[in-house]
Amino acid sequence: MRHLNYSHLQYFNAVAREGTIAKAAESLHLTPQTISGQIKLLEEAVGAPLFERVGRGLVLTETGHAVNQYAEQIFALGGELAQWVSGRHARAFGTLNVGIVNSIPKLVAHGVLHAGLEIDPPVKLICRESALQSLLADLAVHRLDLVLSDRPIPPGFGVKAFNHLLGESAISFYGQDRLARRFEAGFPQSLDGAPVLAPLTGSAMRRHLDGWFDEIGVTPRIVAEFEDSALLKAFGEAGAGIFPAPRVIEQELRQTYHVRPIGSAGLIREAYYAISPERVLKQPAVRHITMAARERLSSMT
Repeated sequence: MRHLNYSHLQYFNAVAREGTIAKAAESLHLTPQTISGQIKLLEEAVGAPLFERVGRGLVLTETGHAVNQYAEQIFALGGELAQWVSGRHARAFGTLNVGIVNSIPKLVAHGVLHAGLEIDPPVKLICRESALQSLLADLAVHRLDLVLSDRPIPPGFGVKAFNHLLGESAISFYGQDRLARRFEAGFPQSLDGAPVLAPLTGSAMRRHLDGWFDEIGVTPRIVAEFEDSALLKAFGEAGAGIFPAPRVIEQELRQTYHVRPIGSAGLIREAYYAISPERVLKQPAVRHITMAARERLSSMT
């Protein structure tokens, strides 16, 4: 398939969307014969059928599904190009690709990144969540502009990138009102045998918590472990146990999950980093996000 015909893809996409050639022809103001002929040419170029007939309609084959996914991406890029060329939006949206380490609480990530939606001219945020090593690999090949992490780049990791400390937050335990009343008296010794929802074993926060439990001589009952912090909090809202969370999002925890603080987890603090390929942040959206995050974290911790 040496040459890609944009019109062929448009006709093909219309049939995939409408389910019949007749409906696609009506939506495009063309004859069914024209649509049918263009689909045949595209199938010849691809070298495989794109549709199969089911009843009175057409459904995509496996090849058709793959071609349609590419077509929709091409149309999206084409739309952005047309918008830029036409100049109808003098202040068009830029794009900021952000990777979020999956151990960062979603409310913290939202609090940090929301500032990116408020800048002028605005940007479109594209957020991806994964492990730090995977995100750093994407940063190295410029798939990402920024990585939001709860830990710095690991020592010896072969990626040219730089840590920018945004701030840190103390950690407290939270729980449904019934559990909070039960365990706030005598805290933190009351944690001995208490039902606790915890981060996964091996995570940085879990190591800090386990060390603190040993230090104060308590052994909580870990009823569940989570990689996804939002899921952990949902279980907490349901009363499955008490859980640790950054104090910087205490207001959001009260409002969203209807829990309240029980007590502080000693001197444990969680740090937040913006990791970028630049030693000095130059992109306006990134600078705005990091400045707003530092201001928020410094004022609430």
